[in-house]
Order: sequence, then C-alpha cells, then structure tokens
Amino acid sequence: MPGPFEWKPPSSPKDPVDELRKLMQQVRSNMPTRDGKPWNGPSPFLVLGIGLLLWLATGIFIVAPDERGVVLRFGKVAREAESGPHYHLPWPIESVLRPSVTAIRKEEIGFRTITQGPPARYQSVPVEALMLTGDENIVSSEFIVQYKVRADSSGTTDFLFNVRDPDLALKAAAEAAMREVLGRTDIDQVLTEGKEQVQQDTQKVLQRILDLYDVGIEVVTVKLQDVAPPDQVNDAFKDVISAQQDKERLINEATGYANDVVPRARGEAAQLINEAEGYQGAKTRDATGVAQRFVALQQEYAKAKQVTRRRLYLETMEVVLPGMNKIILDDLAAHQAVPYLPLEPFLNRRPGEAAPRSGGQ
Repeated sequence: MPGPFEWKPPSSPKDPVDELRKLMQQVRSNMPTRDGKPWNGPSPFLVLGIGLLLWLATGIFIVAPDERGVVLRFGKVAREAESGPHYHLPWPIESVLRPSVTAIRKEEIGFRTITQGPPARYQSVPVEALMLTGDENIVSSEFIVQYKVRADSSGTTDFLFNVRDPDLALKAAAEAAMREVLGRTDIDQVLTEGKEQVQQDTQKVLQRILDLYDVGIEVVTVKLQDVAPPDQVNDAFKDVISAQQDKERLINEATGYANDVVPRARGEAAQLINEAEGYQGAKTRDATGVAQRFVALQQEYAKAKQVTRRRLYLETMEVVLPGMNKIILDDLAAHQAVPYLPLEPFLNRRPGEAAPRSGGQ
C-alpha cells in the first residue's frame, strides 16, 4: 500500500492539470495537524502563488539620479540601467549594483591626512613625494586627485570589474603621470609660475593612462598641495628664488624706466627733426626768393643800367640811413662847418668789442 506522500502515475495518459490538482488534494488530506485532524488551511497553490509573487517582486529596483545600475546575470554583466525604476530577474538569477557616478572621490599622493581638524594635520610620504625634475633636481611634490566614476555606456562596468582595486590603480597612475610631467620640466618652472601647467599636463597624462586600461574613471582635477625642494636643500633654494625675484624686479624697473625715457627722447628727436626741416624749408625759400630777385634785377639792369643803378642806390640808402645818427646840411653850411670826429666811443671801447656806428655828413 502506498504511503501518504507516495504517488504513482496512471497507466493511461490523462490531463496533467487534473492529476496535479488530485495530488495536491491528496497531500493536503494526509497532512496531520496538532490534534491529529486533516489540514483545512489555505490552499497550497495560494501559498505557492503568493510566495512566487513575492519572489518576483524582489526584482524591482530603483536607480537614484546620482547612480547607475549594473545588472548581473549569474555574476556576469548583462546590462546597465539609467536612473529610474527598473526590473531584473530575482535572485539568484540576476542581481544589481548601483555605484554613485556623481560623487567626487579624492586620492592623496605624497602625503596623508591624519586629522581633518581644524587645524588639519598631515603626514608626508617621501617615497611618493620625492621626484626628479627635467634638469636633474629633486623636488618634493604633494598633490591630490579628484575623480568620479565615468557615467557612460561602459564606464560603470569598467570601474566595477576591469580593475581589482580602482583606487589603488588610480594612485599608481597619478604618481606615474606626475613623475612623467616633472621629468620634462625644469625645477624653476615647477617652483614658480609653471605650477598651473604642471597640473594641466598631469591631468591629461593621467586620463590617458586610465582610458588605456579601461578603469572607468574620469579625472576631475589634479591639484598641487605643496611643491618644495627637499628639506636638506630648502634654504639654498629659497635664496635662489629670492635672487630670481630680485632679478625680475630690477628688470621690471629698468623696463619701466626705458618705457618712460625712450618715448620722450623719440618725441624730442622728432620735434628737432621737424624744426630742422622747417628751418631748412624757410631758408631754401628765402634763398630761392633772393636768387630770383637778383636775376630779375640783373635783367632790369641789362635793359636800363643808369636808371636801375640809381634806383638800387636809393633803395639801399632807404635801408641804411634810418639807423644812423646823421646831420643834413646844405652846400653853404657844409663848406662853413668845422669837421668833427667823435672819438670818445672808440676810446671807451673794450678790447674785442665791435666799433659803434657813427653818423656821417
């Protein structure tokens, strides 16, 4: 005789649904209770259905706006999901990972933060900080790298599964990128005005390395915290930097003085040139006029010599006589006057002094 939970298939094929229903009724009728009475509770189908619904409902998941979902099917990446409600097959068939793609993460290279403070306390890590520059000098470089998970079609998957430890990989790549950039930069540029260029070049090199290995990380910024020579030669480098600053200051002062003097000298030179050109033009025109006047007089003299000669004499007297002390006498008075020559001005004249002009009869 078969036991209470034993079932033998019929010899002839029948409806499987009816057979399954009969089997469940047989199981329920043979299930004992505490008092030995048959089971009269909810139908096993109902319990099984509710359990199945609850199991299927576990596949509903929501991806937040700052997250990206990665659906795994038996541990293998099946797809990525954007923000919003989604569904995946319940565990253990499928599962979902939801890393944040907007959170800014930070890695410290060359130093470690002991306490946030205030005041903050830091500890230097020389094995990471000491680097060789392009002119074969050693510099201590401490910097931070801010990054986030790349939010594209494959960035989240790469971040989760391509690299075993993305943070450690980023730290090693950042140190290598900084060493590469400093290796082609002189120490003077690193310590003075070249810091911004070093940061930009390091960020580009680091992003290229991460993309080469498909790490799934986007570098937001590379920021130098402290760049200084090693402690053993720090004082000497400070003296060198101070001398360079003095040199630049003196050069700026000399350039300012030159910018003040040279334009003024050029202006004065231009003024003198203009005055000379004006004087040259005036003298040239005067000489040309005198020459033309002489030619005209010569032509008139050739036509009427006596008249022209007398006219020239009268015009000359008109110019000479107004500036002289003179006495005009008629013929009778001129014969009766005693000739007089004033010598006092000549006697009182200093050596080398021009003789005074005297009047005449």
